Amino acid sequence: MTQDERPVRLALLGCGTVGSEVVRLLHEQADDLRARIGAPLQLVGIAVRRPGRDRGTLPVDRDLFTTDALGLIKRDDVDIVVEVVGGIEPARTWLVEALRSGKSVVTANKALLAEDGATLHEAAAEGNADLYYEASVAAAIPLLRPLRESLHGDRIRRVTGIVNGTTNFILSRMDAAGSSFHEALEEATALGYAEADPTADVEGFDAAAKAAILASLAFHTRVRAADVHREGITEVTAADVASARAMGRVIKLLCIASASDGAVSVRVHPAMIPRSHPLASVNDVYNAVFVEAEAAGELMFYGRGAGGAPTASAVIGDIVAVARNRLAGVRAPSESNYADLRIRPMGEVLTRYHVSLDVADRAGVLAAVAGVFAKHDVSIQTVRQEGRGDDATLVVVTHSAPDAALASTVEDLRRLDVVRAVSSVMRVEGEDLP
Repeated sequence: MTQDERPVRLALLGCGTVGSEVVRLLHEQADDLRARIGAPLQLVGIAVRRPGRDRGTLPVDRDLFTTDALGLIKRDDVDIVVEVVGGIEPARTWLVEALRSGKSVVTANKALLAEDGATLHEAAAEGNADLYYEASVAAAIPLLRPLRESLHGDRIRRVTGIVNGTTNFILSRMDAAGSSFHEALEEATALGYAEADPTADVEGFDAAAKAAILASLAFHTRVRAADVHREGITEVTAADVASARAMGRVIKLLCIASASDGAVSVRVHPAMIPRSHPLASVNDVYNAVFVEAEAAGELMFYGRGAGGAPTASAVIGDIVAVARNRLAGVRAPSESNYADLRIRPMGEVLTRYHVSLDVADRAGVLAAVAGVFAKHDVSIQTVRQEGRGDDATLVVVTHSAPDAALASTVEDLRRLDVVRAVSSVMRVEGEDLP
């Protein structure tokens, strides 16, 4: 048997929504994949919790299913381990074992990479194996490899993205239909876009994990999910959406990573952005990431950021790359963390606030409010009053200031006698307002 005829053998960990699509694509595209790689791909085992489960018309021999994931990984006839189970453990144990023993890994596990990617990279270096994870962020959108390879000759300044389809659908419905958060969430659940427990999405945990991975690649610095400032969208109201619309803006849950002055800041939170911004027109369950680089300028990556088939597409792409490397006897670029930048706390990050205040409609209110902003050295860009009497609302948009100063300003406003309530606080991103 010649080298080209010897199959590249795969062990698949997990056969749920994504894993099933991986199996289907391996079967349907077998001839094309063999031509692209220069050798056939052979699935030699699938680790699952319930091997006897009915899997419909899945094109695979039932004898391939096993509950012994570690035993499958340790088999001598396995070249590549593909993990689509998710979670921290036992996935970490499985993948470390595979990598240290010289088996390359393809994974979609964003939670593990954001929590302990360093351990996986170290195991890959120890075993001289590849670690690929394109599917961990934005599913089918080719994003991580451009950051890791195509843009390695450039200096990335900032990455801004919409990386969670569930929250983007909810905010899109709130903007288009005037729905409340809970109404939009119910619609997302009914359509299958939200999990039965949507906490990871709506509270920003999913986006924070992806933000950590993006920042690590973009800025050559190890960033963990715990380093990411995180806020969800549960407090976004229909009134916030209407106020954004009145200013020619739209609210999106953004992941924002930037580097300057020897430090990197990474954050996930809802923000008002201009409707002219490229991300403003990204609606429903779509994802997009906007990259600003020193030489390349502005780059936009857009597409379906979730779902079995799109995620499986990215997994298969990684399998092809890893298989080619193994046949050529080479490794992909290893982890690049030479910069080792300081993680900038959120309080030091320059941001802008949109603040809505329920105020008493009487003389001196504006002066009192302005005095609080001045006390914290926060400059006001625009201010307007909506309504009169008991319905009076003061809407203030600030210039850029350290987030800690802005947060302290809001806390002092809550204690002001003329302020009945701080009804809304929202960050503002993008170009200055007119």
